[in-house]
Amino acid sequence: MCKETFLRLPEEKRNRFLEAAWEEFTRVKFADVSINQIVRRAGVPRGSFYQYFADKEDLFTYLVSMSRERFAQGFHATVEEAHGDLFAAMLSCFDRFQRRESEEPLVDRAIQLLHINLGMDMRKMMLHPSMDTLLERIWSQLDLKKFARQDPDYIRQAVMLLLLVLAAAIMDSLACPERADEYRKRLQEQLEMVRCGIGHRPCAAEA
Repeated sequence: MCKETFLRLPEEKRNRFLEAAWEEFTRVKFADVSINQIVRRAGVPRGSFYQYFADKEDLFTYLVSMSRERFAQGFHATVEEAHGDLFAAMLSCFDRFQRRESEEPLVDRAIQLLHINLGMDMRKMMLHPSMDTLLERIWSQLDLKKFARQDPDYIRQAVMLLLLVLAAAIMDSLACPERADEYRKRLQEQLEMVRCGIGHRPCAAEA
């Protein structure tokens, strides 16, 4: 992550540096990202880079954390709109992703970052330990009657499991956009499998 020196920068200079970083990381694959290009665009000496971040991996982690925070904010709103139905919220997240329902550059850049680096494991991005705070954010919105148990650890595991399913569907749709409808149908089936269980007993009708 970033060093304290970066956080102490004036906001305008910090934003200019991040703008340059996003431009480079969404231009080429991670392996081809050039620190020289970043500092040139940002208008800072190369030595300043290492006062802000240890290396480009460190900077990449910071950019990902920005994306993860934005996802958490959006997911909280989606759960609220779904009236606490976590399963419906997952499908809604996929649909919004496909429609790109956002005017925020950060969302578009995160999508571009993933598209350029299709081999990247999005699950690691979404299931970072900091995502535990996601459960805290959405807890009051969740319809706990949808779950077999209501204790926090059980709900946490359920949320992370569903995020894994969602992440796989999103990554597949990035790799093959023309098959997005197919991946949506598969996501819907997988969500139903999780909701009902995969044992031999039929899913009980919801009240």
